[in-house]
Amino acid sequence: MSQTVNTTDNASPEEIDADGAGVPVIPGMGEEGEKLSATVAEASDAGHATHSVPSGSQKRPVKPGSSRADRLSSFELADFPALTGREEDWRFTPLNRLAGLHLPDGDDARLTGAAPAVSVTELDGVTVETVGRDDARLGTVLTPDDRVSAAAWASFEQATVVTIGADVEATTPVRIDITGTGTAPAAQHLLVIAAPNSRADVVLQHRGSAVVSQNIEFDVQEGAGLNVTSLQSWDDGAVHVSAQQARIGKDASFKHVAVSYGGSLVRLTPTSRLAGQGGETEMFGLYFADAGQHLEQRLFVDHAVANCKSNVLYKGALQGQDAHTVWVGDVLIRKEAEGTDSYEKNQNLVLSEGTRVDSVPNLEIETGLIDGAGHASSTAQFDDEQLFYLMARGIEEKDARELIVRGFLHEIIQKIGIADVEETLIDQMDSELQVASL
Repeated sequence: MSQTVNTTDNASPEEIDADGAGVPVIPGMGEEGEKLSATVAEASDAGHATHSVPSGSQKRPVKPGSSRADRLSSFELADFPALTGREEDWRFTPLNRLAGLHLPDGDDARLTGAAPAVSVTELDGVTVETVGRDDARLGTVLTPDDRVSAAAWASFEQATVVTIGADVEATTPVRIDITGTGTAPAAQHLLVIAAPNSRADVVLQHRGSAVVSQNIEFDVQEGAGLNVTSLQSWDDGAVHVSAQQARIGKDASFKHVAVSYGGSLVRLTPTSRLAGQGGETEMFGLYFADAGQHLEQRLFVDHAVANCKSNVLYKGALQGQDAHTVWVGDVLIRKEAEGTDSYEKNQNLVLSEGTRVDSVPNLEIETGLIDGAGHASSTAQFDDEQLFYLMARGIEEKDARELIVRGFLHEIIQKIGIADVEETLIDQMDSELQVASL
């Protein structure tokens, strides 16, 4: 069994130092802060030091370097060199399974396949529009920060815009069904706007067959509350690479739950940018990889202003030969983000031999004036003490193992808060366990 675990378990408010020992986050830290990344990203190409923005907007320079704050972001495909697999962001991703979404044939190529169909439920106070790529609202939240996302930006022709009106409290979920019917490499763009003081649950359901690079923007405006559940339940051969970026305004809250269990290769890059004081974000994830599946999650929490909170918890399970999961969690607490309270954790449960886990939590702090920050990562097989406890009470070993796995996964499922979605996922996880050799 192959495993890669880049940090050890720790508990907030402690942090991991260079030797792996626990040290307090706040005591001993100067006001200028300290970089505590578990790994250091490779420096960006010095020739790509400009952050490009849509036509008519001002450009600002970005210094390439090891800080997450310095990472290249641009709307220009040519700013991102052709991928080699040696890049920090792509070293775990099998490029030969991207099915051309990274445009290996050059910067003049485009993703020309038919994008998956989008269907949105009709609700009072919620508007749905299909707009051209010249709509001024597009690109105000999301800027591509890798080549595949930039390829999607360069290639899409129309976008779906869903707006929850100001002060609207949606009593039923906004359901966005995304259904693929082809395998030609395609691009897709969506924008969800939660206007000031609105409240809504949004469910993104991905299904069918597709090879798609997708950009999704979530504009969570002042005082709004937006809960998003993104379900990746694709057919077996699907390839899905999705950048899902949120901007969270003053006193706004954003919850993002990503659940992946379908498809051949699924790579999600969820981002929460806390842009207004009093903002909060919760990012939860669940992934279950079977033989041959590659499920990758790379998230980013950007604390750019003071007095915000973030909480990240992702859980994964793997079974079968060559099942591979990747979780990379980047949290950046900028110098201006005094009073931040942040924590991230990833846990993985290995159910069989022949699997691979890569788990990398990264925490970068630029100010010591924070309430707390920490990260943790663990990968393990079954807990012998839990097994003994259950079996000592007359439960057969196979049943005891299933109970442990269910309890492990259900912690994330119950974060969704939508009964029928939770029931469907519980049934799906039970189906996955039937094939597991527990």
